Amino acid sequence: HLKRWDDRGKGLLLDLAAYSVIAESNVAQHFPDYAYNHPLMTPQNKIYSDSTISRFIREIDDNDRVDFLNSWNATHDKNEKIYVSYDSTNKNCKAGDIEMAEYGHPKNDVGAPIINYSIAYDMTNEKPLLYESYPGSIVDVSQLKYMLEKIRGYGYKKIGFILDRGYFSKANIQFMDSCDYDFVMMVKGRASFVHGLIMEHMGEFESKRACSIKAYRTYGITVKAKLYADDDTDRYFHIYYKAKKQASERARLEADLDRMEAEMDKIKGREYKLPKRYEHYFKLTYHKDKFYGYEEREDVIERELQLCGYFAIVTSEKMTASEALNLYKSRDISEKLFGSDKTFLGNRSFRVASSQAAEAKIFIQFIALIIRARIYTLLRKRKAEMPGKPNYLSVPSALKELEKIELIRQPNGNYKLDHAVTATQKVILGAFGLDEEWIKAQARLIGKDIQNAAMPEEQKDDDEDAENEEY
Repeated sequence: HLKRWDDRGKGLLLDLAAYSVIAESNVAQHFPDYAYNHPLMTPQNKIYSDSTISRFIREIDDNDRVDFLNSWNATHDKNEKIYVSYDSTNKNCKAGDIEMAEYGHPKNDVGAPIINYSIAYDMTNEKPLLYESYPGSIVDVSQLKYMLEKIRGYGYKKIGFILDRGYFSKANIQFMDSCDYDFVMMVKGRASFVHGLIMEHMGEFESKRACSIKAYRTYGITVKAKLYADDDTDRYFHIYYKAKKQASERARLEADLDRMEAEMDKIKGREYKLPKRYEHYFKLTYHKDKFYGYEEREDVIERELQLCGYFAIVTSEKMTASEALNLYKSRDISEKLFGSDKTFLGNRSFRVASSQAAEAKIFIQFIALIIRARIYTLLRKRKAEMPGKPNYLSVPSALKELEKIELIRQPNGNYKLDHAVTATQKVILGAFGLDEEWIKAQARLIGKDIQNAAMPEEQKDDDEDAENEEY
């Protein structure tokens, strides 16, 4: 998928992606230290300085990124039915020359502009499909339509989207219908059009064993209804109840109410304007801008206490409550991928000062996420096959264990394995279809490559002549 890149460029790009996965960092200044202790994909294992790395990042342009995404998506079977999980995040940005950095609605507000970016993850084949970066002032619900158009542009036909409640809007639903795309979407249980359905069917399924979804200790039923008044199509509403969720939500609501009451007791008689959230649960009394008292809205609180433990998923495609919940829960994989992007790959900060470099780092991180997603998938399958579910088959633990496999330079200049492959390392390698013999073969090839790279040119010529004569 990197046809336009020369060997040096391919090697550097893949080395930076591997560096992100293994070192959990994207700091260019630390790359030479990583490169000194790891085999590289650049020709002759050449170690480039941090200034060269920074210059290389700035040279990655829009055509490089677009060509890769076009090639990456061209290989997928467009007639295969796939479900795509779509999610987004944002990064606070204090650099002055990044055009995408705008004030918006950050998840962690530090008073700085933000950059938004999102990932579409193919749940069926377990791999990232594409990413987007867009200005921080654009809200997620508005961006979804543009992502759907990109997906359609790649030629995907039989596709469904797994979305969280942040993408719910009438316009998005109608656009997905126009594209003939299915969707699985979480909706807020307290939303007016949902809680009516929940209240209508409350008591019909919460303890019926036929409605039990054992994997999640949840009970669920499916009903048909319209999403909005002028909806042309019946949707499938899957209503769920979970006793453990009910207990935690009730406790949280009671604690919130106690906290709000304590706060209001402190400010009685003072000039103070309480947030609208307080008005939802209490009737507030003011006199000449001074706060004087409050009274519970009992009907509101009682209704919300009744709704604790209930949630709903709406789908365009007919399926059971169990199938809908399994599909939505599979979205956890893509959410962990985003967790990786911000934590495991060291990408909490971009460490750039220009728009071009920011776009390039996001692109490199996407390459790294493709690699890490594959590692995660294979390790997860291996773990499922084993009794006891060993904890060393997580990505960080497995990489840390494999880091112990080292080549040591011998007195004659040759490089050899420092010690035999351990039993744990063999299990991890087995997840990728590799074994100890493969490690030994790679060790010989890498050792010879490093030895040749360090050899003077004249000696290389003599060795090549000797090899030719022997042949």
